[in-house]
Amino acid sequence: MPTGHPAPPTRPRTTPAARLRATGSWIRSAPGTYIWLTALFITTVIVHQMSPAFEEEFLRQRSTNIHELSRNPVRVLISSAFWIDSGQWLPYAVLYTVFHAPAERRLGTLRWLTVAAAAHVLATLVSEGVLAWAIHHGHAPPSAANTLDIGVSYALAGVVAVLTYYVPRPWRPAYLFAVLVIYTVPLITRPTFTDIGHLTAALIGLACYPLTRRGT
Repeated sequence: MPTGHPAPPTRPRTTPAARLRATGSWIRSAPGTYIWLTALFITTVIVHQMSPAFEEEFLRQRSTNIHELSRNPVRVLISSAFWIDSGQWLPYAVLYTVFHAPAERRLGTLRWLTVAAAAHVLATLVSEGVLAWAIHHGHAPPSAANTLDIGVSYALAGVVAVLTYYVPRPWRPAYLFAVLVIYTVPLITRPTFTDIGHLTAALIGLACYPLTRRGT
């Protein structure tokens, strides 16, 4: 017998086509992120076709080490941002989706790219400058001038940091604290020049606060 109570509303089913449209919409909302990620996928596939010896030399020539920076700084600063040393693309796909894509959506492509580029370039110059000082004063071997230093982690650190300003206020201090801990602790426990670069990149991201303001 009818009870007189209306039937509870049913949720509309999400079809594969709807999921595909939603995914496409998300990708289109952050074009720079996914163009960059696609480029990294292509270069990662290329690297996997190389022999280990050839791969090391190939990547070293595209590395932002002291030797290459002194010869052709612009070329290596650009090229180093399109190769992954680990050869593992999938973790970067996750990180780009979690951090880069939201940052690009909030900032806009141009401002997002400005933050990422500033973090990548300036953190590289600072960290390699510290390494050059260490070599000059005997705290690091001369061979460190030709070390392998490629990847996108400095740009990522800068973007992770600038996202602080988009975290809701009740959670913002905790997010900022986590960012500073993640990039400071390695510098205290087992410091390397890349740890200096990561912390520098995060501080650069935080310094990009003016870019997060609408109308500026």
